[in-house]
Amino acid sequence: MNHRTRTTTARLVFWGLDALSWLVAVVLAVWLRFEFDVPGSSWLGTLGFAALAIVLQSGIGYLIGLYRGRHVYGTFEEVKTVTLVALVVGLVTSLLVLIWGPEWDVPRSVFLIATPVALVGMLAARYLFRLSRERRMAPGGEAKPTIVYGAGYLGETMIRRMKTDPQSPFRAVALLDDDPHLSNLEIRGTRVMGGFEDLRTVAEQTGATDLVIAIGWADSDLVRRITDAATEAGLSVSVLPLLEEVMQGKTKLTDLRQISIEDLIGRHPVDTEVESIAHYIAGKRVLVTGAGGSIGSELCRQVLKHAPAELIMVDRDETGLQLAQLETVGHGLLHTKDVVLADIREPETMKRVFRERRPQVVYHAAALKHLPMLEQYPEEAWKTNVLGTLNVLEAARDVDVETFINISTDKAANPTSVLGHSKRVAEKLTAWMGEETERPYLSVRFGNVIGSRGSMLPTFRSLIEKGGPLTVTHPDITRYFMTIPEACQLVLQAGAIGSAGEVLILDMGEPVRIMDIAERMIEMSGKDIDIVFTGLREGEKMHEELVGLGEGDERPYHPKISHAMVQTLSPTMMDKQVWLDRCGKSMLKEGVSHER
Repeated sequence: MNHRTRTTTARLVFWGLDALSWLVAVVLAVWLRFEFDVPGSSWLGTLGFAALAIVLQSGIGYLIGLYRGRHVYGTFEEVKTVTLVALVVGLVTSLLVLIWGPEWDVPRSVFLIATPVALVGMLAARYLFRLSRERRMAPGGEAKPTIVYGAGYLGETMIRRMKTDPQSPFRAVALLDDDPHLSNLEIRGTRVMGGFEDLRTVAEQTGATDLVIAIGWADSDLVRRITDAATEAGLSVSVLPLLEEVMQGKTKLTDLRQISIEDLIGRHPVDTEVESIAHYIAGKRVLVTGAGGSIGSELCRQVLKHAPAELIMVDRDETGLQLAQLETVGHGLLHTKDVVLADIREPETMKRVFRERRPQVVYHAAALKHLPMLEQYPEEAWKTNVLGTLNVLEAARDVDVETFINISTDKAANPTSVLGHSKRVAEKLTAWMGEETERPYLSVRFGNVIGSRGSMLPTFRSLIEKGGPLTVTHPDITRYFMTIPEACQLVLQAGAIGSAGEVLILDMGEPVRIMDIAERMIEMSGKDIDIVFTGLREGEKMHEELVGLGEGDERPYHPKISHAMVQTLSPTMMDKQVWLDRCGKSMLKEGVSHER
């Protein structure tokens, strides 16, 4: 039997059951009305009105789609429609009985009794059908007994998918949630059996082997706590993507994955206001420098969600541009105007690109970022991070760019390295241009970005795969971490809430010990890997700072985004040689020598 035939058969079955419900309900109502001693004269009229109810039910139900497959059987939407149709039929037949009932010896109260009885019959049939279907679709015995941590929207979604997917590798046996108001909740037969403190007990009671974290905005601290407790209880931990991906329908059961080090240190969700972002991007020409890099390419993906008139991706790396094009528009042909091969070090090239494309919003992500490399070659930091930024700023001013976001780093706060000093100057140049243009030209500062090219985690993974040893500069060194998407959310938000000359800084929670990350990654790998301490590198801090001395920490718009002010720096005050001398000493806590 094909799908179409099965669907038609199901519709006929439900139509027949609804008709039978009305017939049984009317007969039962007459029996109850006459206390099971019905006069023979009443039967003809009773059956006639029962037939009328069936005709009305069929006609109205067909017109509004009840018997034409409008709703999935057993869903809340179908229940509402069935209830509406039954009430309309009951009202119409009750009015007709009031008018003609006495002529046929039919009591006026028959349909007042019959309507709820018929409705119960129709809903019961659908409920039994749904139970039967869910039983057939339930995962098999090989599915792993699983505790779902979180009884909110994500938890309910997870339970529903586990119950209705015969291929599910998981079988829900319990829910956990720390909200006391949910202590008696039951979702599709799966009950909330406690909270965090009950994890081990519930695992023993249910025989669970797995735990799924289904909390929409779980940050890394919470994920770490739950993971550690679950591991001690002998549970394998899986995690869902963030809530927004689930809400967009992008996830399925196969998206559940083993917990990763990124989840343990990098989930810092920022609740951005999409409407405020969209208003300054939608319908605008948007240009991204460094579009082939980790941050730049993710920025391009997120910008496209807000319907820009045009997205212009600029980079000097043709391979990076090809990858960015693949991820944004779905091809890497490199023959379209959305990709521009150009170097921010060349001022005339930048001015030409800006004059030809006339961007209205600019995200400046192009930079050199590896601290030890720039300690060896500080002039390269000057050429790219300082002069390159100035070139982009001047090109933006020439074509009246409306919004300019410079992407900075926490190393610019009280800088001690060439990288920090160069990005600090870039922040001050951006602030100066904001004053000059009286437009939102501002910077965004965040910590280490997980998964970016050449960052710590990919390096650690590579060393672990090779058998070690894992190299850590110092046992007590700490860093702030965030994921690439989270960093880009902050960048987009900055254009909506930032003012000229400001630096916006994300509250990234507590810094994480690099040693803890190394030990966790080794433990998760299952290998025996040594850790070797190499000592702090030149210009490297033991503990990074997000806010510099005297910058302030105002949060007027978002509780997790600080607004700081930096000193402005005119290009006429720049002195390359003095800057190089000061960087070489790595002693200053504030900027460069040309701040006079």
